[in-house]
Amino acid sequence: MTFKTEQEAFWHGDFGDAYTQRNSGAAMLGSATAFFAKALARAHGLGSALELGANRGVNLEALRRLFPALELHAVEINPTAARVLAETVPDVHLTVGSLLDYRPDAEFDLVLVKGVLIHLAPDVLPEVYATLYASCRRYLLVAEYYNPTPVTVTYRGHEGRLFKRDFAGELLDRYPTLRLLDYGFAYHRDPLHPQDDLTWFLLERSPDGDAAP
Repeated sequence: MTFKTEQEAFWHGDFGDAYTQRNSGAAMLGSATAFFAKALARAHGLGSALELGANRGVNLEALRRLFPALELHAVEINPTAARVLAETVPDVHLTVGSLLDYRPDAEFDLVLVKGVLIHLAPDVLPEVYATLYASCRRYLLVAEYYNPTPVTVTYRGHEGRLFKRDFAGELLDRYPTLRLLDYGFAYHRDPLHPQDDLTWFLLERSPDGDAAP
């Protein structure tokens, strides 16, 4: 399989398989459920959701706990993770492949990325932002490592595989019909529901007009 970036091949292969094996268990699902209960407290009327980079489906399982009738859609590049996801959330509408190749044919009440943008090559971000915006009917939840300026960080001994920046700020600047609705921080030392030091931003899209890409 041919990919546009080194990062796609990295997550499609053995490293992505190992990540899928590491990130499982009841405690992780519990933490994810608590996370979304807080991050989506101001989101209303959710009927459908799309996650880009869903991995094994922990986030979608958590969303299903909170919103039992939610129609779930997902894009996942790693075949191992996609197989687990399909078994775990059997009614998910799943696209197996790179989110760089994904072209939405519908809009969703909620579009979600959690720990995904940080692992993409920075030069493809405008393309990914366009996909996020085009997919979003109302709410966009961005949960990533935050830094006010772009930086590259060594990730488990690998270079060029983790990038921090103000992803939500760049989306707000790029698309004036988005507004910041809520935000917060999830700490890895939380005694009940730890997360991986993620800063989350809930953005809302105005129904009036479109922004230039």
